[in-house]
Formats: sequence, C-alpha cells, structure tokens
Amino acid sequence: MTDAAKPRGELTLRTLAMPGDANPAGDIFGGWVMAQMDLASGIRAAERAKGRVVTAAVKEMAFELPVKIGDTLSVYTDIDRVGRTSITLIVEAWAHRSRYAKMEKVTAATFIMVALDEEGKPKQVPEE
Repeated sequence: MTDAAKPRGELTLRTLAMPGDANPAGDIFGGWVMAQMDLASGIRAAERAKGRVVTAAVKEMAFELPVKIGDTLSVYTDIDRVGRTSITLIVEAWAHRSRYAKMEKVTAATFIMVALDEEGKPKQVPEE
C-alpha cells in the first residue's frame, strides 16, 4: 500500500477468503465480498443508531480487482451522512495479499441503513 492509496474510514471487519467462497479459478465470489461489506455497514450503523438497523439500499458498486483465496479482506466504513432515520456509509473493501505483502482496494459502495424500533418500524437516529 502506498501513501497515495489508503483506506477511507475506520476498519470495521476483517476476514479470510477461503476456498469455499471461490469459483474454480480461485476468485472469490462478488456476492461474498458484498455480504462482508453489508455486515460491516450493519455493525457501524448499529453502533451509531444505538440499536437495530437494516440495509435499505446499496449504490454504485463496481469491482476493481479480484479477491483471491488466502487474501485477508478488510472492510472500512465511513459515516457520510446521518438523516432522521437513515445512516449513509461509504464502504471500502481492501484485500491484503500476504503472498505479495501489499494491500489493494477491491471495491467500494455507498450503503444506506435505516434504524428500526422494536416493532421493526423506522425510528429516529439519536444525536451523538
């Protein structure tokens, strides 16, 4: 990783890409990467909302590089906006390629999460 290429936000989730998550060529399925990003969004948004959240939308996701078996996937989240009931996060996924001692950005997306009350209805996100 060079000084010019650094993750945006805080490290929220790290996991290892395993053979069961890959196609026959050894590339990790994009859906698996997206699921890890969704988990990280849920963790960060739930902390900010101080309660339950759900994914309302995912915008503008494009894969720049593949994730390979054995890579460590690190997901970074940055809260971009807090609305009345929603939290918008910029989420980046980075692959640490231990074989080559480098870290590369794989993809990024905007996740919109909505805070829910005990009945599953949208609730106001509390002030910090």
